Amino acid sequence: MFGLGKPAGQQELGRSGGLPKMASVGDFNVLSSSIPATKVELSVSCRYGGDGGRGPLDMLKFENNQFFFPFTVCVLYTQAIGNKEWREFGRTEVIDNTLNPDFVRKFIMDYFFEERENLRFDFYDVDSKSPNLSKHDFLGQMFCTLGEIVGSQGSRLEKSIVGIPGKKCGTVIVTAEELGCCRDSVLMQFCANKLDKKDFFGKSDPFLVFHRSNEDGSFTICHKTEVVKNTLNPVWQAFKISVRALCNGDYDRTIKVEVYDWDRDGSHDFIGEFTTSYRELSRGQSQFNVYEVINPKKKGKKKKYVNSGTVTLLSFLIETEVSFLDYIKGGTQINFTVAIDFTASNGNPLQPTSLHYMNPYQLNAYGMALRAVGEIIQDYDSDKMFPALGFGARLPPDGRVSHEFALNGNPQNPYCHGIDGVMEAYYRSLKSVQLYGPTNFAPVINHVARYAASVKDGSQYFVLLIITDGVISDMAQTKESIVNASKLPMSIIIVGVGPAEFDAMEELDGDVVRISSRGRFAERDIVQFVPFRDYIDRSGNHVLSMARLAKDVLAEIPEQFLSYMRVRGIKPSPAPPPYTPPIHVLQTQI
Repeated sequence: MFGLGKPAGQQELGRSGGLPKMASVGDFNVLSSSIPATKVELSVSCRYGGDGGRGPLDMLKFENNQFFFPFTVCVLYTQAIGNKEWREFGRTEVIDNTLNPDFVRKFIMDYFFEERENLRFDFYDVDSKSPNLSKHDFLGQMFCTLGEIVGSQGSRLEKSIVGIPGKKCGTVIVTAEELGCCRDSVLMQFCANKLDKKDFFGKSDPFLVFHRSNEDGSFTICHKTEVVKNTLNPVWQAFKISVRALCNGDYDRTIKVEVYDWDRDGSHDFIGEFTTSYRELSRGQSQFNVYEVINPKKKGKKKKYVNSGTVTLLSFLIETEVSFLDYIKGGTQINFTVAIDFTASNGNPLQPTSLHYMNPYQLNAYGMALRAVGEIIQDYDSDKMFPALGFGARLPPDGRVSHEFALNGNPQNPYCHGIDGVMEAYYRSLKSVQLYGPTNFAPVINHVARYAASVKDGSQYFVLLIITDGVISDMAQTKESIVNASKLPMSIIIVGVGPAEFDAMEELDGDVVRISSRGRFAERDIVQFVPFRDYIDRSGNHVLSMARLAKDVLAEIPEQFLSYMRVRGIKPSPAPPPYTPPIHVLQTQI
C-alpha cells in the first residue's frame, strides 16, 4: 500500500455501517443559527496522475495476485468557529481501482456569505470495511473555505492535494451548485363571482386569506389580498408570493383559501372557503381552477345550499428568483477597499494604550476588524489585489494633511496583495506618517465611488470598509457622498473602535431613517455601522470576536448587492458550462 502519512488533526471517529455513510449535516453552530442564505451542493473529483508528482506506477498496490489503483473515499471536515477543532461532516462512497475518482455522493451545506466556513477534504485508500480511518492509507488532503469554492470561476475550485512530505499528491476539483429548492415565486391573480351579500346597506367588501397546511394538520397564514369594496364580483390585484411561503416546496400540500367580507371594526364576516394545492394552481387558468366557495355552517343547515359563490384563478406565472450566488457564479467580482483612521485621537502607536499599538503578540482592534471582514471578502475577488487607504494623517516629507492617501506609499497604485499585504502596508504607514486630524470620511467614500461609477454593468461590486475611532468631522459632506453612492454598485461598512460615543454613526446607517442630504434621500440603504467593543469576547478569544463582527457587518451585503441589481434591471451573466470530467482510458469500477 502506498501513502503512509497521517492527516492533520486526524480523529478516529468510529461509525456504524462502514465507510459509505451519507454526507450528513454537521453540528449546530450558535453563530449559524440564523436561516441560511441558501444551500449549496459540493461535488468532488480527484486526479492523482499526471501532475508531475507520482506516476501511475507509484499508485499501484498488489493484492491477491492482482494490481490495483486506489479504492478512494473522501472525508469532509468542517472547523468550528472560535477554535481549531475539526469535525467530520460526511463521507463519500468508495470509488474502486482508479486514478481519477468522480464521487457520486454530494455534500450539502448551508451557505452564509458573512461567515468563513473552513473546510478540509481528506482522501484515503480503503483497505477494509472498517469505519476507523486509521485502518486505511492516507492519500492526502486539501484545505479551503466554502467561500473560496463559491467565489472561484464557475464555482469550480481546483487545488493541489497536500499532506505527504516530498510528494505531489495530485489535485482535487470541488464544484458548488446552489440548490434551487423553493427559489421560485409565483405571480397569481384571482377574481370571484356571485359571492354572498353580507352588508345590509351595500353588497360585500371581499378579500382572500391564504393558508398553507402544516404537518400536524393545522394551518399557517401566508398571504392576504387587498379589500375590494362594495362588490359581489371582485377582481383582486395580482400578487407575488414565494413557493417556500405558499407550500414550503411541497407541491401537493393543501392550501386553504378563505373569503371574508371586510368590516371596519375588524369583525370580518366569513363568506366561505375552498382548498387547492400548488400543483393544481400551476395548471393556470382553466376549468380546474374555478373553485366553489363553501360555507360549512350554511351547507349543514340548508338542504338546497349550493355555494357562496365561486373564485377563479385568472393567471399563474412562475418566476425564478435570482440569488447573490447567481451573480457570483456568472463572474461578478466583489472589490474590497479598506480605509483606516490615522487621526491623533487614536494615541501614540508606540504606547500600549494606543488603538494603533503594534503588539507583537496579538492584533490591535484595527487589525482584527480588517482581518475579520477582509478574509471573507477576499474569496470573491479573483486577483486578491485590494486598495488600502488612510485618512487624517500628516504625510512625509512636507507634513501635508491627507484624507485619502495610499498605505503602500504609491498614490498611482494603492493596491496591496491580499489581506496580508494590506496589514503590512498598514504597519509600515504607522512608522512613517504622523497621526493628526480631523476625521473626514467623504474623501475615501468619493475615491471608491469614482471607481464604482465607471462599472455599472453588474460585473463588479465595491465594498468599502472604514475603520475609525472617533466622531466624524465632515458629517454634511459624508451624507452627501453616501446619497450619491447609493446609486452606484457599492456598500460601506463602518467599524468604530475604542471607547468613543458613536451616536452620529447611527444616522449614517440608515436602518431606521433613510439617510438624506439637501432634500435628496439615498436610493438604497448601503451603510452598516457597528462598534467593535460590542463584539469583544470576554474570555479573550479574538477569533470568536472577529467571527461575530464579520457575521454582523457582512450579513447585509448580499441584499444590498441584490437591491442594486434589481433597481438597475441587471440579470446575472450565464455561468460557465459545468465541468465535465475527461474520458479516461482506465475504467472506474464502482
